[in-house]
Amino acid sequence: MTREAFTGTAWVTGAGTGIGRALALALAARGMTVAASARTETDLVSLADEAGRPGAILPVPLDVTDEAAVRAAVAHIEAVIGPITLAILNAGTNSEVSAQKFDTDKFAHVVNTNLMGAVYSLSALLPLLRQRRAGRVAVVASVAGYRGLPTSGAYSATKAALIALAEALKPELETDGVELTLINPGFVDTPLTRKNSFPMPFLIDTDEAVHAIMSGLERGRFEIVFPWQMALLMKLLGSLPYGPFFAITRRLVRRL
Repeated sequence: MTREAFTGTAWVTGAGTGIGRALALALAARGMTVAASARTETDLVSLADEAGRPGAILPVPLDVTDEAAVRAAVAHIEAVIGPITLAILNAGTNSEVSAQKFDTDKFAHVVNTNLMGAVYSLSALLPLLRQRRAGRVAVVASVAGYRGLPTSGAYSATKAALIALAEALKPELETDGVELTLINPGFVDTPLTRKNSFPMPFLIDTDEAVHAIMSGLERGRFEIVFPWQMALLMKLLGSLPYGPFFAITRRLVRRL
């Protein structure tokens, strides 16, 4: 995907706040028409106003855990705005789930939002993109998917699943002319991460995150991972045998 490829219609989920909101604004600034989805309609209305250019961002309120609603949203975007050329599946949430308080409702909510929300979106999108033999889908996972860390079992499980899903789909979609990108952020200063009760090393702001994502999309990378310090740390953890890995995570348990 080159600079010239930022044309047509983009669909961004989780666009009400954080990375999704900043990406919607960045794509609109490049001249794309952006369909912005989130559960809170007021966030989307303010986002459209912030874009400045009339019609640059169109609110499409959506709960990605509702499969029928996702299909209806994609059909609406395609019929009213135009064929989707870039979809960024960014909707996500997090709840700490510990062994001491293993809450199945919290776990299910994280799985339904992070994993099934992306699955429902892909199910609605892929037949259209494959038929046109064009378009790109970017799946937002996390470096937290590289390895399981204490109290992050639900979040890490969903992000690991998204990484594996993207790796599995990429060679298949290539044969259909559809591009797939995996986005693995570290800690980014957003309303979601501000709820975290633990230290967040190498925290960056949303402007840095958006710059990394837009640059990676322009270069056609499969994996866009940032910041590099957090990426290196998590990839090193991912390469450790279980003995030294658990020696490190046991210390994290004592600090939490």
